[in-house]
Amino acid sequence: MLAKYDGTWMIDIKSFAESEGLQTNWQPVEKHFTAKNEKLECSFVLGFPYIFANGKATTLDQPTRLEDGKIWTSAEATLSIFEVALAKKYAPDTLKKTIKDVTPKEAQINRPAPPKKEPAGTREVQTIIIDPGHGGKDPGASGKVSQEKEIVLAVAKKLKKELSEEGFNVKLTRDKDVFIELSERPNLANQWDGDLFISLHCNAVDGVERQKRTEGYRFYVLRDPENEEDKAIARRENKVITLYGDKDSKDEISPLEWFKIEARLEKYKQNSYKFTEQLLIHFDNGKIKKLGSGAGGAGFMVLVGAFMPAVLVELGFISNPEDEKYMNTEKGQEDLAARISQSVQDYKKAVEEYRKTLQHEK
Repeated sequence: MLAKYDGTWMIDIKSFAESEGLQTNWQPVEKHFTAKNEKLECSFVLGFPYIFANGKATTLDQPTRLEDGKIWTSAEATLSIFEVALAKKYAPDTLKKTIKDVTPKEAQINRPAPPKKEPAGTREVQTIIIDPGHGGKDPGASGKVSQEKEIVLAVAKKLKKELSEEGFNVKLTRDKDVFIELSERPNLANQWDGDLFISLHCNAVDGVERQKRTEGYRFYVLRDPENEEDKAIARRENKVITLYGDKDSKDEISPLEWFKIEARLEKYKQNSYKFTEQLLIHFDNGKIKKLGSGAGGAGFMVLVGAFMPAVLVELGFISNPEDEKYMNTEKGQEDLAARISQSVQDYKKAVEEYRKTLQHEK
């Protein structure tokens, strides 16, 4: 049941979970393993160093792996989660490569109740992470008189002020003109235990004629893109990885990677849609028009690692003269910040109503 890989003791999670009476399910195509009973529900994705247990993500020492037909995951982190949820105490025996149940008899008789699991989409919305895209050596898209990094930072600061005044705990991934790696942005959001991740950007197209006629806001969730335009926008925003980071990195997510991501982020998907709905409501009839339906999905790398509802906001087209002009005015930035702020407030109310509905049904 125990084995050592790359210097880390790992546990045969399927055998261990079944020995503790949990129901297990292995989906080889999606490379996704789940185990659950009335006290614990946890899941693992091959190649990812996380365990998702009772609605919370915990980092593992090593990515979960498949060896000799068995699913192996970090023993230390996994056992600690099982101990809390099942009110037990385990002792790994590295010589015999087994796991011993060393729970004191008194604890077996009078175990404390396990922590209640929060159903997906019911966590209170309090900590908001605002991510002003680009920064420092990465200017983002450029217009006639401005750069993307400048506009989104100005709007982000105003948005933080608005939300703070409404009682939210607000964090900015950057509050000045500095460069932050794309992967570090969602990592910061996770460290701050965010409840909602908002990444701010400006859109752009090439060609004088296209620039004149292409305008509008659009909101994106993390999902397989439905059209080539959304794919192209994601590639442009992801280009920072290869331009200013790892030259061997990709700016597009492969079909296999989508399987892993979708399994991992399933619990946040519906609330990402809920917040997007509020954005669509509050951006309607503004100075900046809607691009297409106003909403879409694509493989934005900045959203991949955020373990919370997450939306990428394209405020408008910096390549369009009218959009750029408005986004550079104090009035325009305040208007955009106010619309996002109201969307966050109404999203919070929607989540609270959902919580009440679930409590009433009980």
